[in-house]
Amino acid sequence: MALWDAYATGKRKTAVARVWLRRGSGEITVNGKPADDYFHREAHHLFLRQPFELTEATGAYDIRATVKGGGESAQCSAVRHGISKAMVLFDDETRAALKKAGCLTRDPRKKERKKPGLKGARARFQFSKR
Repeated sequence: MALWDAYATGKRKTAVARVWLRRGSGEITVNGKPADDYFHREAHHLFLRQPFELTEATGAYDIRATVKGGGESAQCSAVRHGISKAMVLFDDETRAALKKAGCLTRDPRKKERKKPGLKGARARFQFSKR
């Protein structure tokens, strides 16, 4: 058995997470810190554990993740996406439950670029007739 059994990359907006998964006690480490210390909102803690609850594998895997870019919510979503993909690589039977819950779908929404001559992507300067 390898040191880490599965590896996957998760993405959301500009956040990219590299996730390693192995059988263990349920410890989740993000950028060298426990996930509960790295992500401050309770909603993020629940969001990270969703793939385990859906597959009834709570406490069955250890996760090590490194994440860059984006904000806290985008990073949390990227780690969740990576965990889900790694779980499918490790055990293909988990795919149906994770796919149904939307854990395997990458959220493609990104900030729209600013357009020339405008204030922002779509916002314009105030029009003056006279």
